[in-house]
Amino acid sequence: MDSNFAFEVADTARLMRRAFDRRAAELGVTRAQWRVLSRLARQDGQKQVDLADALDVEPITLCRMIDRLEEAGLVERRPAAFDRRAWQIHLTAKARPINEKLSAVAEGFLEDVLEGVSDEEVRQVREILERVRANIAGADEAGRRSL
Repeated sequence: MDSNFAFEVADTARLMRRAFDRRAAELGVTRAQWRVLSRLARQDGQKQVDLADALDVEPITLCRMIDRLEEAGLVERRPAAFDRRAWQIHLTAKARPINEKLSAVAEGFLEDVLEGVSDEEVRQVREILERVRANIAGADEAGRRSL
């Protein structure tokens, strides 16, 4: 087994995150904030707790991100009609053009980082990573069953 595989995947992801952060910063948002905006663009009005779960962040961490995005006028909290204790998070009109710009930045970023990599190679890597994720999920499930 090649012990460097996991390191190389993690290191590549780290480098991609840092490079994308530099590009996103030019638009005045962090990658974490972009993830929130992007998720809301696909499913606006999510409960704050569900959004935290979907983004795999702690609710208090998301709360701070939402606070900053709200201060910037990009999102707004609205009380959930079905639960007085819950908040739903909505994009504002100001966020939509920023989301469009961020999507364009992400598209250009991927073009740059995949320079010289064929569509077939990208497809193969995606298939391999999907199998690795499935193996991880299977190993996690097997571990839970053995407890």
